Amino acid sequence: MDPYWTQMRILTMVEQGHLKEETSTKQSDYRLAKKQRVFKLTLFRHFKDFILISLGVISATFGFKGFLLTNHFIDGGATGISLLISALTGVPLQLLIICVNIPFVVLAYTVLGRTFAIKTALAITGLAICLATLQFPDVTTDNLLVALFGGFFLGAGIGLAVRGGAVIDGTEVLAIYLSRKLGTTIGDIIIMINVVIFSTAAYFLSIEIALYSMITYLAASKTLDFIIEGIEEYIGVTIISFHSEAMRQMVIDNMGRGVTVYNGKGGFGQHGQTNEIDILYTVVTRLELSKLNTEIEKIDPNAFVVMSSVKDTKGGMIKKRRLKH
Repeated sequence: MDPYWTQMRILTMVEQGHLKEETSTKQSDYRLAKKQRVFKLTLFRHFKDFILISLGVISATFGFKGFLLTNHFIDGGATGISLLISALTGVPLQLLIICVNIPFVVLAYTVLGRTFAIKTALAITGLAICLATLQFPDVTTDNLLVALFGGFFLGAGIGLAVRGGAVIDGTEVLAIYLSRKLGTTIGDIIIMINVVIFSTAAYFLSIEIALYSMITYLAASKTLDFIIEGIEEYIGVTIISFHSEAMRQMVIDNMGRGVTVYNGKGGFGQHGQTNEIDILYTVVTRLELSKLNTEIEKIDPNAFVVMSSVKDTKGGMIKKRRLKH
Protein backbone atom coordinates (compact mmCIF):
# COMPACT_ATOMS: atom_id res chain seq x y z
CA MET A 1 0.00 0.00 0.00
CA ASP A 2 1.13 3.55 -0.75
CA PRO A 3 2.85 5.02 2.36
CA TYR A 4 0.98 8.30 1.84
CA TRP A 5 -2.47 6.67 1.99
CA THR A 6 -1.36 4.55 4.91
CA GLN A 7 -0.37 7.70 6.80
CA MET A 8 -3.68 9.43 5.92
CA ARG A 9 -5.62 6.39 7.13
CA ILE A 10 -3.76 6.43 10.44
CA LEU A 11 -4.45 10.17 10.85
CA THR A 12 -8.16 9.63 10.11
CA MET A 13 -8.40 6.85 12.70
CA VAL A 14 -6.67 9.08 15.27
CA GLU A 15 -9.04 11.96 14.51
CA GLN A 16 -12.07 9.69 14.82
CA GLY A 17 -10.78 8.47 18.16
CA HIS A 18 -10.42 12.05 19.34
CA LEU A 19 -13.93 12.83 18.14
CA LYS A 20 -15.38 9.84 20.00
CA GLU A 21 -13.45 10.78 23.11
CA GLU A 22 -14.64 14.40 22.87
CA THR A 23 -18.24 13.28 22.31
CA SER A 24 -18.03 10.93 25.28
CA THR A 25 -16.66 13.74 27.45
CA LYS A 26 -19.47 16.10 26.42
CA GLN A 27 -22.07 13.43 27.18
CA SER A 28 -20.53 12.82 30.59
CA ASP A 29 -20.51 16.55 31.33
CA TYR A 30 -24.16 16.79 30.24
CA ARG A 31 -25.20 13.90 32.48
CA LEU A 32 -23.31 15.39 35.42
CA ALA A 33 -24.89 18.82 34.88
CA LYS A 34 -28.34 17.24 34.63
CA LYS A 35 -27.85 15.27 37.85
CA GLN A 36 -26.69 18.43 39.63
CA ARG A 37 -29.73 20.37 38.37
CA VAL A 38 -32.11 17.59 39.45
CA PHE A 39 -30.45 17.46 42.87
CA LYS A 40 -30.75 21.24 43.31
CA LEU A 41 -34.41 21.20 42.27
CA THR A 42 -35.21 18.34 44.63
CA LEU A 43 -33.34 19.98 47.50
CA PHE A 44 -35.07 23.33 46.91
CA ARG A 45 -38.47 21.65 46.74
CA HIS A 46 -37.95 19.82 50.04
CA PHE A 47 -36.64 22.98 51.72
CA LYS A 48 -39.65 25.00 50.51
CA ASP A 49 -42.03 22.26 51.67
CA PHE A 50 -40.35 22.21 55.09
CA ILE A 51 -40.76 25.98 55.50
CA LEU A 52 -44.43 25.90 54.43
CA ILE A 53 -45.28 22.96 56.69
CA SER A 54 -43.47 24.57 59.64
CA LEU A 55 -45.37 27.84 59.18
CA GLY A 56 -48.60 25.88 58.88
CA VAL A 57 -47.95 23.99 62.12
CA ILE A 58 -47.17 27.21 64.02
CA SER A 59 -50.26 28.96 62.62
CA ALA A 60 -52.52 26.05 63.58
CA THR A 61 -50.98 25.91 67.06
CA PHE A 62 -51.69 29.62 67.54
CA GLY A 63 -55.27 29.10 66.40
CA PHE A 64 -55.71 26.31 68.93
CA LYS A 65 -54.00 27.79 72.00
CA GLY A 66 -54.67 31.47 71.36
CA PHE A 67 -58.38 31.11 70.58
CA LEU A 68 -60.18 27.77 70.44
CA LEU A 69 -59.11 25.70 73.45
CA THR A 70 -60.16 28.10 76.21
CA ASN A 71 -63.68 28.43 74.77
CA HIS A 72 -64.05 24.72 73.86
CA PHE A 73 -64.89 25.61 70.26
CA ILE A 74 -64.27 22.93 67.66
CA ASP A 75 -63.62 22.74 63.95
CA GLY A 76 -64.60 20.28 61.27
CA GLY A 77 -62.77 17.16 60.15
CA ALA A 78 -60.19 15.22 62.12
CA THR A 79 -59.24 18.40 63.98
CA GLY A 80 -62.86 18.84 65.11
CA ILE A 81 -63.05 15.21 66.25
CA SER A 82 -59.89 15.70 68.33
CA LEU A 83 -61.19 18.94 69.87
CA LEU A 84 -64.57 17.36 70.64
CA ILE A 85 -63.07 14.31 72.37
CA SER A 86 -60.65 16.54 74.30
CA ALA A 87 -63.52 18.76 75.50
CA LEU A 88 -65.58 15.73 76.63
CA THR A 89 -62.85 13.61 78.20
CA GLY A 90 -60.05 15.99 79.15
CA VAL A 91 -57.48 13.95 77.20
CA PRO A 92 -54.63 16.24 76.01
CA LEU A 93 -55.28 17.50 72.51
CA GLN A 94 -51.74 16.68 71.33
CA LEU A 95 -52.31 12.97 71.95
CA LEU A 96 -55.70 12.98 70.23
CA ILE A 97 -54.31 14.82 67.19
CA ILE A 98 -51.90 11.92 66.62
CA CYS A 99 -54.31 9.08 67.44
CA VAL A 100 -57.22 10.39 65.34
CA ASN A 101 -55.01 11.04 62.31
CA ILE A 102 -53.16 7.69 62.30
CA PRO A 103 -55.80 5.96 60.09
CA PHE A 104 -55.73 8.90 57.68
CA VAL A 105 -51.92 8.71 57.41
CA VAL A 106 -52.18 4.99 56.57
CA LEU A 107 -54.88 5.79 54.00
CA ALA A 108 -52.73 8.58 52.55
CA TYR A 109 -49.97 6.04 51.91
CA THR A 110 -52.38 4.06 49.72
CA VAL A 111 -54.16 6.95 48.02
CA LEU A 112 -51.45 9.59 47.56
CA GLY A 113 -48.14 7.77 47.97
CA ARG A 114 -45.32 7.26 50.45
CA THR A 115 -43.79 10.74 50.27
CA PHE A 116 -47.08 12.45 51.02
CA ALA A 117 -47.79 10.05 53.90
CA ILE A 118 -44.35 10.65 55.45
CA LYS A 119 -44.72 14.44 55.20
CA THR A 120 -48.19 14.23 56.71
CA ALA A 121 -46.98 12.06 59.60
CA LEU A 122 -44.14 14.50 60.32
CA ALA A 123 -46.49 17.51 60.09
CA ILE A 124 -49.00 15.97 62.52
CA THR A 125 -46.22 14.97 64.92
CA GLY A 126 -44.81 18.51 64.72
CA LEU A 127 -48.26 19.94 65.51
CA ALA A 128 -48.59 17.68 68.54
CA ILE A 129 -45.13 18.70 69.82
CA CYS A 130 -45.94 22.40 69.35
CA LEU A 131 -49.24 22.00 71.20
CA ALA A 132 -47.39 20.36 74.09
CA THR A 133 -44.49 22.83 74.30
CA LEU A 134 -45.46 26.25 72.90
CA GLN A 135 -47.42 28.72 75.01
CA PHE A 136 -49.64 31.48 73.61
CA PRO A 137 -51.74 33.97 75.59
CA ASP A 138 -55.51 34.07 75.20
CA VAL A 139 -56.00 36.80 72.63
CA THR A 140 -59.66 37.56 73.34
CA THR A 141 -62.67 36.26 75.23
CA ASP A 142 -65.24 37.48 72.73
CA ASN A 143 -66.92 34.36 71.33
CA LEU A 144 -67.42 35.73 67.84
CA LEU A 145 -63.80 36.88 67.54
CA VAL A 146 -62.58 33.56 68.90
CA ALA A 147 -64.63 31.67 66.31
CA LEU A 148 -63.57 33.87 63.40
CA PHE A 149 -59.86 34.26 64.11
CA GLY A 150 -59.41 30.79 65.56
CA GLY A 151 -60.81 29.42 62.31
CA PHE A 152 -58.67 31.82 60.30
CA PHE A 153 -55.36 30.75 61.83
CA LEU A 154 -56.34 27.09 61.82
CA GLY A 155 -57.38 27.23 58.16
CA ALA A 156 -54.18 29.10 57.27
CA GLY A 157 -52.15 26.40 58.99
CA ILE A 158 -53.90 23.60 57.12
CA GLY A 159 -53.55 25.49 53.83
CA LEU A 160 -49.83 26.16 54.25
CA ALA A 161 -49.26 22.50 55.10
CA VAL A 162 -51.10 21.46 51.93
CA ARG A 163 -48.92 23.87 49.95
CA GLY A 164 -45.95 22.03 51.41
CA GLY A 165 -47.28 18.66 50.27
CA ALA A 166 -48.83 17.44 53.54
CA VAL A 167 -51.98 17.79 55.64
CA ILE A 168 -52.48 18.27 59.37
CA ASP A 169 -56.13 17.27 59.07
CA GLY A 170 -56.62 13.90 57.40
CA THR A 171 -60.28 14.38 56.44
CA GLU A 172 -59.30 15.55 52.95
CA VAL A 173 -57.51 12.26 52.33
CA LEU A 174 -60.59 10.29 53.41
CA ALA A 175 -62.80 12.48 51.23
CA ILE A 176 -60.59 11.88 48.17
CA TYR A 177 -60.66 8.12 48.80
CA LEU A 178 -64.43 7.93 49.34
CA SER A 179 -65.20 10.13 46.34
CA ARG A 180 -63.33 7.68 44.11
CA LYS A 181 -65.16 4.72 45.63
CA LEU A 182 -68.65 6.22 45.76
CA GLY A 183 -68.54 8.46 42.69
CA THR A 184 -69.51 11.60 44.64
CA THR A 185 -67.67 14.90 44.88
CA ILE A 186 -65.05 15.51 47.55
CA GLY A 187 -66.94 18.55 48.82
CA ASP A 188 -70.07 16.45 49.46
CA ILE A 189 -68.07 13.93 51.51
CA ILE A 190 -66.53 16.67 53.66
CA ILE A 191 -69.95 18.24 54.28
CA MET A 192 -71.43 14.91 55.40
CA ILE A 193 -68.55 14.28 57.81
CA ASN A 194 -68.89 17.73 59.34
CA VAL A 195 -72.67 17.43 59.73
CA VAL A 196 -72.06 14.42 61.98
CA ILE A 197 -69.34 16.23 63.96
CA PHE A 198 -71.38 19.39 64.60
CA SER A 199 -74.52 17.42 65.44
CA THR A 200 -72.52 15.50 68.04
CA ALA A 201 -71.13 18.78 69.42
CA ALA A 202 -74.65 20.21 69.74
CA TYR A 203 -75.78 17.14 71.67
CA PHE A 204 -72.83 16.74 74.06
CA LEU A 205 -71.70 20.35 74.49
CA SER A 206 -74.42 22.88 73.63
CA ILE A 207 -76.20 24.28 70.61
CA GLU A 208 -74.49 27.63 71.16
CA ILE A 209 -71.01 26.09 71.07
CA ALA A 210 -72.01 24.06 68.00
CA LEU A 211 -73.16 27.23 66.22
CA TYR A 212 -69.98 29.09 67.09
CA SER A 213 -68.01 26.03 65.97
CA MET A 214 -69.74 26.18 62.60
CA ILE A 215 -68.52 29.78 62.28
CA THR A 216 -65.04 28.52 63.12
CA TYR A 217 -65.31 25.87 60.42
CA LEU A 218 -66.55 28.35 57.80
CA ALA A 219 -63.72 30.77 58.61
CA ALA A 220 -61.19 27.93 58.42
CA SER A 221 -62.56 26.55 55.15
CA LYS A 222 -62.66 29.96 53.46
CA THR A 223 -59.09 30.69 54.56
CA LEU A 224 -58.06 27.27 53.29
CA ASP A 225 -59.72 27.94 49.93
CA PHE A 226 -58.00 31.31 49.71
CA ILE A 227 -54.55 29.81 50.30
CA ILE A 228 -54.74 26.72 48.10
CA GLU A 229 -57.65 27.70 45.79
CA GLY A 230 -59.76 24.67 46.60
CA ILE A 231 -58.28 21.38 47.74
CA GLU A 232 -61.22 19.40 46.37
CA GLU A 233 -60.60 20.53 42.80
CA TYR A 234 -58.66 18.59 40.22
CA ILE A 235 -56.18 20.37 37.98
CA GLY A 236 -56.01 19.73 34.25
CA VAL A 237 -52.42 20.09 33.06
CA THR A 238 -51.38 20.51 29.40
CA ILE A 239 -47.67 19.98 28.73
CA ILE A 240 -45.99 21.06 25.49
CA SER A 241 -42.38 19.99 25.26
CA PHE A 242 -39.96 18.49 22.75
CA HIS A 243 -39.20 15.88 25.43
CA SER A 244 -42.75 14.56 25.22
CA GLU A 245 -41.83 10.88 25.51
CA ALA A 246 -39.87 11.46 28.71
CA MET A 247 -42.77 13.55 30.02
CA ARG A 248 -45.24 10.79 29.20
CA GLN A 249 -43.18 8.18 31.02
CA MET A 250 -42.81 10.51 34.02
CA VAL A 251 -46.58 11.05 34.33
CA ILE A 252 -47.25 7.31 34.11
CA ASP A 253 -44.35 6.00 36.22
CA ASN A 254 -43.67 8.76 38.76
CA MET A 255 -47.16 10.26 39.14
CA GLY A 256 -49.16 7.07 38.57
CA ARG A 257 -51.57 8.97 36.30
CA GLY A 258 -53.03 8.42 32.87
CA VAL A 259 -52.05 10.78 30.08
CA THR A 260 -53.63 11.72 26.75
CA VAL A 261 -51.29 12.45 23.83
CA TYR A 262 -52.37 14.86 21.07
CA ASN A 263 -50.48 15.18 17.80
CA GLY A 264 -49.99 18.89 17.20
CA LYS A 265 -47.78 21.52 15.64
CA GLY A 266 -45.89 24.29 17.38
CA GLY A 267 -45.85 27.70 15.71
CA PHE A 268 -43.20 30.06 17.04
CA GLY A 269 -40.10 31.98 16.04
CA GLN A 270 -39.62 34.97 13.76
CA HIS A 271 -40.92 33.19 10.68
CA GLY A 272 -43.65 31.17 12.42
CA GLN A 273 -42.08 27.76 11.94
CA THR A 274 -44.46 24.84 12.45
CA ASN A 275 -42.86 21.74 13.95
CA GLU A 276 -44.52 18.42 14.75
CA ILE A 277 -44.88 17.97 18.51
CA ASP A 278 -46.80 15.73 20.90
CA ILE A 279 -49.05 17.57 23.37
CA LEU A 280 -49.73 15.84 26.69
CA TYR A 281 -52.79 16.27 28.89
CA THR A 282 -53.26 14.82 32.36
CA VAL A 283 -55.36 15.47 35.47
CA VAL A 284 -53.92 15.57 39.00
CA THR A 285 -55.12 16.69 42.41
CA ARG A 286 -53.81 19.86 44.02
CA LEU A 287 -51.89 17.78 46.50
CA GLU A 288 -49.87 16.32 43.60
CA LEU A 289 -49.38 19.57 41.67
CA SER A 290 -46.15 20.56 43.44
CA LYS A 291 -44.58 17.18 42.70
CA LEU A 292 -45.67 17.32 39.03
CA ASN A 293 -44.15 20.78 38.55
CA THR A 294 -40.85 19.59 40.02
CA GLU A 295 -40.78 16.50 37.78
CA ILE A 296 -41.50 18.64 34.69
CA GLU A 297 -38.71 21.02 35.67
CA LYS A 298 -36.28 18.12 35.95
CA ILE A 299 -36.97 16.97 32.39
CA ASP A 300 -37.47 20.26 30.55
CA PRO A 301 -37.32 23.62 32.36
CA ASN A 302 -38.48 25.33 29.13
CA ALA A 303 -41.65 23.26 28.79
CA PHE A 304 -44.86 25.22 28.20
CA VAL A 305 -47.38 24.18 30.86
CA VAL A 306 -51.01 25.26 31.06
CA MET A 307 -53.05 24.51 34.20
CA SER A 308 -56.79 24.85 34.65
CA SER A 309 -59.21 23.95 37.43
CA VAL A 310 -61.40 20.89 36.94
CA LYS A 311 -64.47 20.64 39.17
CA ASP A 312 -64.60 16.84 39.19
CA THR A 313 -63.74 13.83 37.04
CA LYS A 314 -65.13 10.41 36.27
CA GLY A 315 -63.49 7.36 34.71
CA GLY A 316 -60.01 7.19 33.24
CA MET A 317 -56.90 6.73 35.39
CA ILE A 318 -57.66 9.31 38.06
CA LYS A 319 -57.31 6.61 40.67
CA LYS A 320 -53.63 6.02 41.29
CA ARG A 321 -52.63 2.61 40.00
CA ARG A 322 -50.17 0.33 41.72
CA LEU A 323 -46.78 0.52 40.06
CA LYS A 324 -44.89 -2.64 39.20
CA HIS A 325 -41.47 -2.84 40.80
